[in-house]
Amino acid sequence: MTLPARINGWVRVVPAWPIYILAVVNLLWEFWLALNGLRQYAVEPINVLERQYGEIALIMLIAGLFITPIRNWTGVNLVKYRRAIGLSAFLFVLAHFLVFAVLDVQSVSRVVTEVIKRPYVTVGFAAFVLLIPLAVTSNNRSIRKLGPVRWRKLHMLTYPIVVLSGLHYIWLVKGWPIEPFAYMVVILALLFVRIKWTGIRDYLAKRDASASS
Repeated sequence: MTLPARINGWVRVVPAWPIYILAVVNLLWEFWLALNGLRQYAVEPINVLERQYGEIALIMLIAGLFITPIRNWTGVNLVKYRRAIGLSAFLFVLAHFLVFAVLDVQSVSRVVTEVIKRPYVTVGFAAFVLLIPLAVTSNNRSIRKLGPVRWRKLHMLTYPIVVLSGLHYIWLVKGWPIEPFAYMVVILALLFVRIKWTGIRDYLAKRDASASS
């Protein structure tokens, strides 16, 4: 038995629900650290917590993008975990927004002002809004109601969402730290691979159809 086949065998027996538990525990742990001013939260805990939640969300969104290339290149199928990863990412995006709105600016009118006047807030809020319908429809009932084709087209919003999220992070930071740019390079590389693979797959399908006709 090949290594990918063995891994797929393990995947079949390892459920996705622990991802939700780990996400909630991590979220609460970071909040507790910030509440008590521990570790990196000793200075400006609200600002650090806001960024920490946002960065974790971005990492999880990128992790979701990796699932298809891993399956295409290695044969390891982790698709069963994609929904849990995506919903956990939304949880952290929501927490990121709530820390910003409730603990940081503390005013609905100021939230609106920030969204309008600050480009990095605008793109971040746009990513958040686009992510909401994906979170709402991340269930089997929505797939049946929308149909697989419409559902997949809706969830292609993941691509602009993750680009906007990466841009939000780059715009947010001061100076030229390498981390946000590294995230964006990974995002663009994954999207390029996705587009390239789709083009190759469509070409092969057309060639096979022509050969059989």
